[in-house]
Formats: sequence, C-alpha cells, structure tokens
Amino acid sequence: MKRFLLGVVLLGLVVAAGVLWLTRPQHIAPERFANLSGDAANGETVYFAGGCASCHKAEGSEDALSLPGGRRFTTPFGTFVAPNISSDAATGIGDWTVVQFASALLNGTSPEGRHYFPAFPYTTYARMTDQDVVDLWAFMQTLPAEDRANEPHDIGFPFNIRLSLGPWKVLFLDRDWVQPADTPELQRGRYLVEALGHCAECHTPRNILGGAKTASWMGGAPNPSGKGKIPDITPKSFDWSATDIAYYLESGFTPEFDSAGGEMAEVVANMARLSPEDRAAIAAYVKALPAAN
Repeated sequence: MKRFLLGVVLLGLVVAAGVLWLTRPQHIAPERFANLSGDAANGETVYFAGGCASCHKAEGSEDALSLPGGRRFTTPFGTFVAPNISSDAATGIGDWTVVQFASALLNGTSPEGRHYFPAFPYTTYARMTDQDVVDLWAFMQTLPAEDRANEPHDIGFPFNIRLSLGPWKVLFLDRDWVQPADTPELQRGRYLVEALGHCAECHTPRNILGGAKTASWMGGAPNPSGKGKIPDITPKSFDWSATDIAYYLESGFTPEFDSAGGEMAEVVANMARLSPEDRAAIAAYVKALPAAN
C-alpha cells in the first residue's frame, strides 16, 4: 500500500512538472519582428486606443504622457500596483527590446521569463497586429523617462503563485475574435474594442478563476473594487444610437445630458483622441453586439 501511494505521488509530481513545462512563459522569436520598423504617429493612436496612461500614469495625475506607475487596483484576488513603463532604463522599460515588449503584450511574459498577472490585459492585447506593437513601441520611446521604483503587488496565497498562470493562460488566453464582423467598419471596431481598448476587461463578467465569460460578452459585471456594477452595454439593455455612442466617446456627454465619471471619464479622454471614423467603428461594433446570456 505504501508503495502504491508513493507511486501515485510520484506520478502526480511528474504530471505536474510536465504541465508546468508545457505552460512555461513563452518569448516571441526575434526574427518575427526583424523586418518591421515603427511608425510613431500610428503608435500614438495605438497608445490612446489601448489606454496605456489610464493605468500607468501617476495617481491623480492628468499627464497622459507620463508613465511612472504606482496606481493601485483593488480586485477580488488582491491589490495590483501598476509598474513604471516609462523610458527610464533603471526603473522603467527603457532597456527593453521591441521583442521583449512584444512578448509582454502578446504573451504576458516578462523579459526575465516570468508570467505577468492578467491584471495587465495581455489576454486582450494578444490580438494586436505585430505592426501596431512595433508602432506603439516607437511612440513610447518618445515619452519622458520617469525615475520611480516599482512596488510589489499585494496578493494573497494562492493567487500570488505565478507558476499557476501557465495553465490559466491555456484556459483563458484566446487570440480568436469573440464577435463576428463582416464589414470593414465592424472589423475596425472589433479590433479597437477586442484588441486595443480591452473594454471587456470591465464590461464582461468573470468566472471563479478570473477568466472572461464570453457568453455574457459586454453584459455588465461587478466592479472589481467591490463598489457598484459596470453596466451592460449590449443593445438589449443599452438603447443609445450609434451616433449617441460615438458622441459620448468624444465628449463624455450622454443623450440624457449626464457626463462620464470615474474610470469611464479616463476612457473618454483616450477615445476623444481617436479619429471620428474610429469612434464610429466602435459605435457600430457595440450596436452589433448580441444580447448577453
């Protein structure tokens, strides 16, 4: 009996080791980006569509081009602290390569070969095009260096075990599109929402493991901070016209003459920097959403 139990334990350890090996952090192959050059002008569009400053600017700051990090985000899994992603070589990401940057955005892998926690929305950025990654990198090289040391996250056991994120990625890092799009405008809107804007990070509920419930895509979710709820923005519950949505993304004003507040005000500040065509594409995508389950 003891030999049997020992065998079961050893088999379990072998299986666990195999799973961890197969789900180890993945780096991007350097040759994938070898022939791409960055366009900082398009990178600026990607930067604001991706909401980089919304998380990485200093707490209380209005400077959308300063990225020292330090903002705290409370979730059911613990409190995450946004890192410094400025061009500072010592405390930011100034000494990274574009391939390391791509590995972070597309695979959730750090230059040191560790899994990033999905509070960093790489499950959404994983759908970005390689060219947009390079363009974003080119733009971020033009931003100021900020000398601010990073702080550790405050996450309790077992959620602080990064090795568990490998299997988590297998389950929830999905590079496929969630919604169909059969016109160029809808395809652009889908890209802005599902790849760059990461709107579902707030507007879609999550399961017990923190994965998005895609059957309830954009159907509203509890606020991660524990206060209130993020609204359902599918057409069944959200009866604004496409024109209303596009205007809201530009101005922050609702059809009822209310105004965006809280984190949504920051989203509007980013969306206002996009072209009218891009805001119209986002509105078209939202209007085409099916009702959430």
